[in-house]
Amino acid sequence: MRDIKTFFKYVIPSVLSFALSGVYTIVDGYFVGNSIGDLGLSAVNIAYPIVAVIQALGTGIGMGGAIYYSIYKAEKKDTEAREFTAGALWLLLFSSIIMTFAIFFLRNPLLRLLGARNELLALGKEYIAVIAIGSALQVIGTGLVPFIRNHGGSFYAMVSMIAGFVTNIILDYVFVWVFDQGVSGAAWATVIGQGVTMLIALIYLLAEKQFTLRIPLSKLGTVSASVLKIGIAPFGLAMSPNISLIIINRFSVSYGGEPAIATYACIAYVICIIYLILQGVGDGSQPLISQCYGEKNWADLKFVRKLAYGFAFALSVVGCIIMYVTRESLGVLFGASDGVNTEIAKIMPIFLVSVPFVAILRITTASFYATEKSIYSYILTFIEPLFMLVLMFFLPPLFGGQIMIWWSTVWARILSALLALILKRRVDRQESLL
Repeated sequence: MRDIKTFFKYVIPSVLSFALSGVYTIVDGYFVGNSIGDLGLSAVNIAYPIVAVIQALGTGIGMGGAIYYSIYKAEKKDTEAREFTAGALWLLLFSSIIMTFAIFFLRNPLLRLLGARNELLALGKEYIAVIAIGSALQVIGTGLVPFIRNHGGSFYAMVSMIAGFVTNIILDYVFVWVFDQGVSGAAWATVIGQGVTMLIALIYLLAEKQFTLRIPLSKLGTVSASVLKIGIAPFGLAMSPNISLIIINRFSVSYGGEPAIATYACIAYVICIIYLILQGVGDGSQPLISQCYGEKNWADLKFVRKLAYGFAFALSVVGCIIMYVTRESLGVLFGASDGVNTEIAKIMPIFLVSVPFVAILRITTASFYATEKSIYSYILTFIEPLFMLVLMFFLPPLFGGQIMIWWSTVWARILSALLALILKRRVDRQESLL
C-alpha cells in the first residue's frame, strides 16, 4: 500500500505549481488594471482564452507523453517509455511553430470572435501580438513540467514554476509601471517568465539524461497519435475555465455589458486559482495512479484516488472560506471601479456554491486520463461548458437576465460533478471484476 507521505510528496509541489500558474494571470490583471483601469482589465480578460489555448496545448501534449512514460516504466518497458518522451517533445516543437504563426496572423478575427470591439479590440491585439511571438516558450515550458513530475522531480517542477512566476512579477512591474508599456508590457512579462520556466525544465531533463528526441520515424506517427489521444483531456481540463469565460463573456455582453465582463474578470482571476489547485491535486496524483495502473495494483490505485478526493475537497472548502472573507476587496486589488467592486462582493457567494463540485469533477477526470479511460475523460472535460451553454440560452431570458448567467455556471458544474460520480461508479464496478 502506498503511504500518505508519498502521496503528498507528489501532490503538494503540483498544487503549488498550479496555484502559481493561476497567479500568472492575476499578476497581469493587477498591474494592467491599476495602470489602465476597467478597460485594460477587460482587454486582458477577453484576450486571455487565446493565451490559455497556448498553455493548455503544452500541458495536454506533455501530460499525454508523461502518462505513457509512467505506464511503460511501471511495465518495465524502458525503450517504449523513452520513445514516448521523444514523441511528445517533437509534438511540442511542431505545435509551437504552428501556434506562433496561426495566432499572430489570426489575432484580429480571433479577438472579434471572443467579443472584442473598438478599444477592447485594439488593446487585445496589442497584447496577443506579443503572446504569439513567444508561443514556443509557453508551449514547451508548460509541456516539460509534466515530464519532470513523472520523472520523480515534483519539487524541481515547482521550482521551475516559481522562478518563472518571480520573473513575471518583476518584469510586470518594470514594463507596465516603470516603462508604462501597458498591455504589451504585461504580455512580454508573461512570455519571458514562461521562458525561464522552460529553461530550468530543460536543464533538469538534460542533467537527468531524460531529454531525448530519438525515435524511429516509423513509430513517430503512432506515438504522436497516442499522446494526443490522452492529451485531449488534460488540454480540455486546462481550457475548461477559459471556455466558460468565453461563454460567460459572450452572454454578459448582451445582458450586463462591459461592467459585467469586468466583474467576472476579477472573480475569474481568483476563483480559477482554486480550480487550478484542484487540478494540481489530480495531476500530482496522476504519476502514482498511472504507476498503479501499469502494475495492475488496483488496491493502491483506489487508495491514491481516495486521498486525492479527500485532499481536493478540503482545499475547496478552505478556498471558499478565503474568497468569501475577502470578497469585498477583490475589485480594489485589480483597480476596478467602485460599482464593479460592489457587484463582485454581491455575486461571489453564488460562484462559491459550485467549488466543491469542481473538486469532484477534476479528480475524477484526472484519474480517467491517468488510466487510459480516454472516452470518459473527454465526456467530463467538455460536458461542463456544454451544460453551461444550454442553460444560458434558456435561464437568463426566462428568469432574470444577468443573475441567471451567474447561476447557469453553478448548475452546469453541479450537473457535471453528478455525471462524474455516475461514470466513476461504473468504472469501479469494472475494476472490481479484474
